[in-house]
Amino acid sequence: MPSASTGAPTTVGALTSPSPSPSPSHSAELLAPGRPGYRRMSFALFAAGVATFALLYSTQALLPAVSAGFGVSASAASWTVSAATGALALCVLPMSALSERHGRRTVMTASLAVAVVVGLLVPFAPSLEWLVALRAVQGAALAGLPASAMAFLAEEVRPKALVAAIGLFVAGNSIGGMSGRIVTGWVAQLWGWRAGLAAVGLMALACALVFRAMLPKARHFTPGSLNPKALAETVRGHLADPLLRRLYAIGALFMTVFGAVYTVIGYRLVEAPFNLPQGIIGSIFLVYLVGTVSSAAAGTLVARLGRRGALYLAVTTTAAGLLLSLADSLPAVLLGLVLITAGFFAGHAVASSSVSRTAKTGRAQASALYQSAYYLGSSAGGTLGAIAFHSGGWAGTVLLGLLAVLGVVSITLYGTRVARAEHRLVLAAAQR
Repeated sequence: MPSASTGAPTTVGALTSPSPSPSPSHSAELLAPGRPGYRRMSFALFAAGVATFALLYSTQALLPAVSAGFGVSASAASWTVSAATGALALCVLPMSALSERHGRRTVMTASLAVAVVVGLLVPFAPSLEWLVALRAVQGAALAGLPASAMAFLAEEVRPKALVAAIGLFVAGNSIGGMSGRIVTGWVAQLWGWRAGLAAVGLMALACALVFRAMLPKARHFTPGSLNPKALAETVRGHLADPLLRRLYAIGALFMTVFGAVYTVIGYRLVEAPFNLPQGIIGSIFLVYLVGTVSSAAAGTLVARLGRRGALYLAVTTTAAGLLLSLADSLPAVLLGLVLITAGFFAGHAVASSSVSRTAKTGRAQASALYQSAYYLGSSAGGTLGAIAFHSGGWAGTVLLGLLAVLGVVSITLYGTRVARAEHRLVLAAAQR
């Protein structure tokens, strides 16, 4: 397994194949810091990132209140998160294809508009079934953002400025995911969970208006044709690659841990011996800031330890956090969440950045497949984590997380053996 480095937390991954080196005249037309339009574009995509993840995980911090409001179990309420992430996972590839035909800007605008409209309807859901259905539609709509944003940046921004531009979009993802949960938590404590969801919907509406007003027109997009047969061939080729399959599985398993922990943690903290109010539980998601630091450090870890070494460190950190969180002590639980978050983001950064380096062709589809696996892991983790919590309490959720971590270790060990065997064959061939 070749090593790979990464910078900022790669939430969406590179969804476009690298373009050929631009000519000097073409490069001069691309956006860069200090040039007209670059700052507007950066603010627009930052706002889109905030709106996307605030909406996608808007119910996660409110699950105990949703359970109480509808009189349902944790596993039933968890579908309000799993339906959104699952629908996003299924729609990333189709949305990626639509953006190739109709334009990145068009698909992003339409996706965000539909997601915001649904977000304003969500607080009025008369039943859990309606809430889950609306969240699924919202997740499907939001798939258009990660499917198009990176391609837009790759086409419109100078290569030397691309990392910084992507980093700002990813920062919007992180801040949106964190702020959405905090806002819903505090508003729900004062006025109820429906008001919390309404607050996130209004916040997303403001972000969508900023996005639409500030995003410059695409000047370098060339429409492509929708060719389902070619797309299917590319997808089959990626799924036939053993290394890519391992990376997809690692991303899904890491997200299973993360989805399970953060879906269920609110139920644990609202009960004895903690008895925390909804606002404080929402503020727990400030721990996400640790993930921003750990994912940024992943590149340094890979340089020192190699990709597999960095993955081993990530799973060890995650496992230690899971075990520490078993203690009935709030400081221990918080430290456990810090370790789980740091381990997850580091592992995700290593795996996601490795996908585009491994795929030699069709990198857009390779990264979209990683996104699908990643969000399917989130959906599975949320549902299975809630079921485990209902059956065995927090210890059941921790056991699920440890099994997923064991899966990552097994896959990485297998990859190590394969790499060593390939290295021996190369050495033997060179000595002939």
